[in-house]
Amino acid sequence: MADRPVTFETIKKQPGTLGRAGVIHTPHGDIETPAFVVVGTKGTVKSLKPEDMREYVGNQVALANTYHLFLQPGDEVVQEAGGLHTFANWDMPTITDSGGFQVFSLGAAFGKGVTKFAKGEVLADEKAGLNVYSKKLAEEHGKLCVIDEEGVTFTSHLDGSMHRFTAERSIEIQHNIGADIIIAFDECTSPTADREYQIEAMERTHRWAKRSILAHKGNYEALKKQGLYGVVQGGRHLDLRQQSARTLADMDFDGFGIGGSFSKEDLGESLRVVNEILPEDKPRHLLGIGEPEDIVQGVAHGCDTFDCVAPTRIARTGTIYEMTNEGHKRTNLLNSTYKRDFSKPDESCDCYVCTNYTKAYLAHLFRSQEMLGAHLASLHNLYYIVNFTKKLREQILQS
Repeated sequence: MADRPVTFETIKKQPGTLGRAGVIHTPHGDIETPAFVVVGTKGTVKSLKPEDMREYVGNQVALANTYHLFLQPGDEVVQEAGGLHTFANWDMPTITDSGGFQVFSLGAAFGKGVTKFAKGEVLADEKAGLNVYSKKLAEEHGKLCVIDEEGVTFTSHLDGSMHRFTAERSIEIQHNIGADIIIAFDECTSPTADREYQIEAMERTHRWAKRSILAHKGNYEALKKQGLYGVVQGGRHLDLRQQSARTLADMDFDGFGIGGSFSKEDLGESLRVVNEILPEDKPRHLLGIGEPEDIVQGVAHGCDTFDCVAPTRIARTGTIYEMTNEGHKRTNLLNSTYKRDFSKPDESCDCYVCTNYTKAYLAHLFRSQEMLGAHLASLHNLYYIVNFTKKLREQILQS
């Protein structure tokens, strides 16, 4: 274990739960867990400079998207630039996902607005789907990707060009991008998929996991610098989740992602049965889920890191996180109430934005469509969620 590029140590366990405070050691620094991973899909956190992450947000780690960097500017361009850290000026630990989620979002979920949660979140508005190059293409094919045993054939949402991802190709692309933590190629299923398909996709993910390990071990230079996570699947079925966890735990991974779809009501139980099986000496990442209440559940049930695009996505529409007497709230600054609200964006927050600006000013920025609005709201939301997760760590250390 000592010569692995990515390792985990538990500092303290939380009594009565699976929660733990730990440290993930990577070539670009340590990640104190539990931790929120800021998402910079294309090697940039929308509207923020890398310096903003360091000075105003305080996050320890950032995640980029394999699918998007493959399409723009191309993984070989990132490699020629010296890797993601140099290219994007991210001087912190980094993660890339496998591109597997795009199998989900461009396939079963395309045009349906389906999210990772199963109940009450299938939207009728087809605009919730990804933007595509050709609406006619989408209508003719029904989906933008075709999944088979070997991998996925898909069309770019940018220009309709055809591409192919296999487990080996996903790992090769991630080697080129050069993040500290890379993720095995997996198939993320829709929460609306039936049990038979969940089994089929899970077993395919396990076969792709083995191929991902072999591809990673075939690149000796990458093996010294990058840790590989496997992804637990199984949808909303607890027995499948357990089966997937047992299968992956027996493989030679440096850590684990927990992927796929959940029911909001069953999230905690789904995580519990998985994390009771996964090795205690390896880190666990909950993929693509990171609302405050979800993080609380995730930490209590043994997850170490979380990523989610929500903080910056809602910020760009004028919505900020706010702590109230009733708990976490999403505040829409475009509501007329805030035109003359000269209070802090969040009275409980000491971030740069809450120290220097008011709701009224942020509301003005969004109403007048000034770019600064998205920037300040993103700073606040990321600080809010990053530091909320840090406080959960402190609670464990003090327990």
